Amino acid sequence: MIVSRQVLDGIRGALESAYPHEGCGFLLGERDGDVHVRDHLFAANDREAAAAATRYLITPEDFRAATREADARQLEIVGVYHSHPDVPPRPSAFDRDHAWPWYQYLIVSVVQGRVDDMRAWELKDDRSGFDEREVRVTGNGSARRHAP
Repeated sequence: MIVSRQVLDGIRGALESAYPHEGCGFLLGERDGDVHVRDHLFAANDREAAAAATRYLITPEDFRAATREADARQLEIVGVYHSHPDVPPRPSAFDRDHAWPWYQYLIVSVVQGRVDDMRAWELKDDRSGFDEREVRVTGNGSARRHAP
């Protein structure tokens, strides 16, 4: 996954503001062998308050709206991001049960209201688990790698 510092800063702000609940949204971009994230769309976590601390829910309406927005920008939804409040950014069994193999999932650990770590994952075709993907951060003429 290749993503700019500017897009990551937007994701960081959205997820920190959602704390102590899980925040979530869409990764918009293109695929050309690599996944290039060009922008993000924050989505409301539609879980009820008690469940929102450990689960997120994106409504079908939000998914359709994000698809329309991506189409209008001549992009596609290439993945989903969400936070894990006060725990590491590793996919849970719940994440695996609700993921799709063709998307990349950026999971961000938010500890005490601040982004701590992030990792990208892609569900295996047989749904048995996730493969970690490299996150390459670009911006200001430099690139930083978050290797699996």
